[in-house]
Amino acid sequence: MSERTYKESFKVAADQLLDAVKRLVHEGNVRRVIIKQDGRTIAEFPLTVGVIGAVIAPLLAAVGAIAAVITDCTIEVDRVVVDDTKKDVA
Repeated sequence: MSERTYKESFKVAADQLLDAVKRLVHEGNVRRVIIKQDGRTIAEFPLTVGVIGAVIAPLLAAVGAIAAVITDCTIEVDRVVVDDTKKDVA
C-alpha cells in the first residue's frame, strides 16, 4: 500500500470560503489547506487523519474571521490518495 500526495487549487469568493473549507475537512483525504490572496499565504491549516470536532471548531472560526476581511481568495489543498492495489511479482 502506498500513498500519493497531490495539490489542487481553486478560487472562491469570501462568502463561499467557510463552506468550501468545511466540505474539504469532511472529505477526509485532505492533509493541508492553504488560503491565499493575491499569491500571498493568508493562513495554512494542517489536517491530520482523525481530526475531531474540538479541533475543527477553532479552525472554522479562524476561516470565518478570514472570510470577513478578504474578498476573493484561492484555496490550495494537499490531498492524499492511498493506492492499495497489489502488484504481482512473477
